[in-house]
Amino acid sequence: MSLHNIYYKFTIINLHMYRKIILFSLCFIITAQIFAQQQEKQSEKDIKRQERKQHIADLIKREEEGALIYNKQSLFGFKLNTDGWTAIYEHGKYKTITTTNTWFVEIGERKSHKEERITPSDPYTGYPVGNSFIYGKQNVFYNVNIGIGQQRLIGGKGAKNGVAVSAIYGGGFSAGLLKPYYVTVYDPNTGETEDVKYQGASDTLFLNYPISGAGLTKGFGEMKFVPGLVAHAGLRFDYGRYNELLSALEIGVSAEFYTKDMPIMVNAQAKQFFYNAYVAIEFGFRK
Repeated sequence: MSLHNIYYKFTIINLHMYRKIILFSLCFIITAQIFAQQQEKQSEKDIKRQERKQHIADLIKREEEGALIYNKQSLFGFKLNTDGWTAIYEHGKYKTITTTNTWFVEIGERKSHKEERITPSDPYTGYPVGNSFIYGKQNVFYNVNIGIGQQRLIGGKGAKNGVAVSAIYGGGFSAGLLKPYYVTVYDPNTGETEDVKYQGASDTLFLNYPISGAGLTKGFGEMKFVPGLVAHAGLRFDYGRYNELLSALEIGVSAEFYTKDMPIMVNAQAKQFFYNAYVAIEFGFRK
């Protein structure tokens, strides 16, 4: 075998070895990088896991100390007012350990203290006939309130089964809606019955000859809108066992002012300013 052939074979062998070495090195580098990335990811997961555990521990500690900890809350409730009723929805966003910013929507009805419901009855049998009605009622007064406010924690629960006390206050815009109140009357001039609304001081038919209510839906197409302002303040007692759930009793006062007089009863003076005390039952959740 010539020297040239030996050199050629030796070169081929070296090239194969170099290729194997390069391939092995690449595999080693890639494996090392993958392992390093996995270690890094595992380390990040461990850090996040520890942070999560610490966060949960802090929440538990603060909850045991009586603090209400959450990002946002939603509640539904029903108010019984001294002059009517109100259904409410409130959404709150956590600001500080003692303060939550809120916005609310309320739908309710304002009533006059002079309202008296009459149930028509058969003069011979005494059994009810027709729909009950409120004598002398001129308008049904609905209101829709939209506004913003705050919930400020006064006293924490102290324990899981304690009661958190918060001050509630807010204000916004009110839409006063006046729906004419219809009654069914007997017209002695025609001997027939008809549904009528109050037409003014000279309206003797509406006041003297009502025999039945005309129904709740009568008059919705004639509803009038009157803008106004609303404000309220109260105390909320949250007795929910866990911070995730809200079960509360709220007491407070509310006031509304409208740009026009809001007549409800024929025999009562119309007014623009309404105020009341209320008690509310509220349920909701936090997260």
